[in-house]
Amino acid sequence: MTWLTDREIAVIGCADTKLELKSGKTALELAGAVTRQLLEKTGIARSQIDGMAATLANAEAHNAFWTNMMADALGLELAWCQASEIGGGSVIGNLVRAGTAVHSGLCEMVLCIAADAPSTKFVTKQSGYREEFCDPLGYGALPISFGLLTSAYTAKYGSPDPGMARLAVAQRNGALLNENACEKLRVPITEEDYLASRMISDPLRLLDCVMRCDGANAFLVTSTKKARELGFDNLVHPVAYREMVNFDPRQEVDDITVTGFSKVGPAALRDAGLKASDIQSFHPYDDFYIALILQLEQIGFCGPGEASAFLKARDIGIKGDLPINTGGGQISAGQPGLAGGGINLIEALKQLRGEAGARQVARAENAMVTGIGVIQYARNWGCSNVLILERGA
Repeated sequence: MTWLTDREIAVIGCADTKLELKSGKTALELAGAVTRQLLEKTGIARSQIDGMAATLANAEAHNAFWTNMMADALGLELAWCQASEIGGGSVIGNLVRAGTAVHSGLCEMVLCIAADAPSTKFVTKQSGYREEFCDPLGYGALPISFGLLTSAYTAKYGSPDPGMARLAVAQRNGALLNENACEKLRVPITEEDYLASRMISDPLRLLDCVMRCDGANAFLVTSTKKARELGFDNLVHPVAYREMVNFDPRQEVDDITVTGFSKVGPAALRDAGLKASDIQSFHPYDDFYIALILQLEQIGFCGPGEASAFLKARDIGIKGDLPINTGGGQISAGQPGLAGGGINLIEALKQLRGEAGARQVARAENAMVTGIGVIQYARNWGCSNVLILERGA
């Protein structure tokens, strides 16, 4: 996609709501709140928005008319819309899908929006688990699947605990500076606290796990030409994107710890003309810390089995040489259900736009954001995607 490398598409603004536990709000109410905030920040009128890319809300996961309901609730008349359902990869996938729609002339201004309220109402039934196999064995919960991945990794390379403890503290420190992080999670922790937290699915601990909450995030995508015509100069451009859905369907890779990032990570870096060491901040999808360990190794930040040592040897905090999930990520800010991937993307956009406040990183010319999708039965996650963003000149 030459429009990526040529910076023909731009993000002109972003917004997010405070993450709340049991807010009592619906996904549509949260969507309305974040849209109002975004329009106020950018000065864009509802009538100027003619495209929308949404994630499904958990309570509407099987609603064939979700985008129409969303458009109606938000008062939008659309020339193009879609809902993505590739799990945690949906939000960054929507940015590129929106860019493709703009580039092809289907629309001019796209609202990319993710809103969910799973801690208020949770009804999602995820079908990727093969219930006929999983349910009799009690295998269905996500901590069990990620516990299995952690055990498999430990058997091959040794325990990743030291690196994951480092991640836990760095991300929690970011959440302490993030006014939109869930208040329940804005409590300092130490590496010792992480290691002492109770086992959930051995060897996975409580502080490895994400917490569901309610919230919404949104951003506007248009052409760089249109953005400049409208007077926007603080632009962020997607410059590389790779996606893989249903990695290794024939199970030809005899290692459950190998993910689609082993392919899409290096490919996205090549497309952007960068090395992993060139990335100035990293915002990986984080429902469990073992996912970050695998991403660091398979994207190319370090070699197989080296992530824990890599993390221990570096400052991964806000002032460090590789800041990771500077707003707390989902584990320390909260995961608003199927809107969860937007937490990582909005933080990257804020950093590149210089809007991160007390947690602003020193180097903010580029950032990498990732997404992961459903865990398949006795395999790794099915969707892996990588987005590289650059700040406009």
